[in-house]
Amino acid sequence: MKNISFYLILLLVFMTSCFSQRDFIAEYDYSYRGNFKRYQTFGFVEETGTDPSSSQPVIEKTIVSRLGSQGFRFKDNNPDMLITYKLFFDQVKYRGYVQPDFETWLEKKGIKVAEVEEVDEEEEEENMEDREVGEDYNKVKYKENEGMLVVFVIDKRGNTIWQGYTSASFDYYSPNLNVDLARATYRIMDQFRLLVNASN
Repeated sequence: MKNISFYLILLLVFMTSCFSQRDFIAEYDYSYRGNFKRYQTFGFVEETGTDPSSSQPVIEKTIVSRLGSQGFRFKDNNPDMLITYKLFFDQVKYRGYVQPDFETWLEKKGIKVAEVEEVDEEEEEENMEDREVGEDYNKVKYKENEGMLVVFVIDKRGNTIWQGYTSASFDYYSPNLNVDLARATYRIMDQFRLLVNASN
């Protein structure tokens, strides 16, 4: 009887530990005008606000680690890409786009991608002739979410070339906030599978 009780307790502990792990679903959008072959360095946009939730070191560490593993170098002055993020703790409505898979699109353009285990309307019309078949921006409106993390990748000209996001309820006062933010950020950055082109 002691063995059965022990195994039941062990099974219960194992199951509750699995349920406590949050899984984040990440989505992304990208610009067809991004010059992804040339990007080799990155830096962060300096936040000037006083909102304590606007700066989360765990998010930045996760981004640095992920991009570093893909061959990007961190550079404070004049990087090829600027990274910024926004963390929403309250309800938010967000608009994304239905596009071809980023990895497939990059490969089609002859750009290396990482293997993993697991615009304004006038500008759009002007750039339509530069796009190939299937390179459209079909808008998708996301329902109100209880919270969201959005990571923006911006080029030197100030254009957002990629954005990744995951919706989740983040509790600023939770003891698990850093763990949740690290997982959510990793899920988002896992979608940015661009490798540095060493020949540049």
